[in-house]
Amino acid sequence: MNDLRGRVTKDGIRLYLPTDFAGMRVAGRVAAEILDEVGPLVRPGVTTADLDAFIAERVSAKGAVSATIGYTPPGRDPYKHASCISVNDVVCHGVPGGKIPRRKDNVLLDGDILNIDVTVIVDGWYGDTSRMYVAGTAKPYAKRLIQVTHDGLMQGIAAVRPGQTFGDIGHAIQAHVELARMSVVRDFCGHGLGRVFHAPPNVLHYGRPGTGAMLEPGMFFTIEPMVNLGRPETRELADGWTAVTRDGKLSAQYEHSVGVTETGVEVFTLSPAGLFAQALA
Repeated sequence: MNDLRGRVTKDGIRLYLPTDFAGMRVAGRVAAEILDEVGPLVRPGVTTADLDAFIAERVSAKGAVSATIGYTPPGRDPYKHASCISVNDVVCHGVPGGKIPRRKDNVLLDGDILNIDVTVIVDGWYGDTSRMYVAGTAKPYAKRLIQVTHDGLMQGIAAVRPGQTFGDIGHAIQAHVELARMSVVRDFCGHGLGRVFHAPPNVLHYGRPGTGAMLEPGMFFTIEPMVNLGRPETRELADGWTAVTRDGKLSAQYEHSVGVTETGVEVFTLSPAGLFAQALA
């Protein structure tokens, strides 16, 4: 199966051309810039709705389009926000403006940890990234969770090169996380992207070495491990989006969009200001 952007593997994974990397670099940089810019706003007393409004304005100001506003998965209502903001025990898909679990509102308190996830479209290319933030001062165990999650992502990225498999990526992350006596969420995964938001493959953040599809140059996908301080199980709240830990313990997530090169990996969503790990400062 062929088209102007290259072929599709037997596993249904599109292989993009070397010239396509330029579009992903631009989209990834825009998404990363927005996460750089929202960082100073994350502090006690700010609402998740405030943060999302700022992100929506910055997406528009940069001439991009939010990939999440109007996004409608099968069986769900359209999503209405420019970001997902997941606070404390929210694993992913936290809805800005929605109540923070076990609270009456969406106001951040001192010590809250949160993941902000942004996806933009620039000239038809999708840039998808997320990172952790702290409102005020995090507890030591929360800081450790954030560190393990960040380092797990980096271990996964380090496993990306032609000839490796997706199982190698998942194993690298799982081994790092479980060595720290934390757990990798199984209910959600990374995904292919490029000129679409979600496409094959599913990028699991756990696995066995040498299993799964083989990595080839031109594959574009996200790696976005969710790590729980307690058990890996999750549950979905009544809003149909927000996923939380079943045991109520903290969760953290980091995400990069990457492309497989002839010799290794290119990360499209690096922070231009060097702030990707700012929650660990």
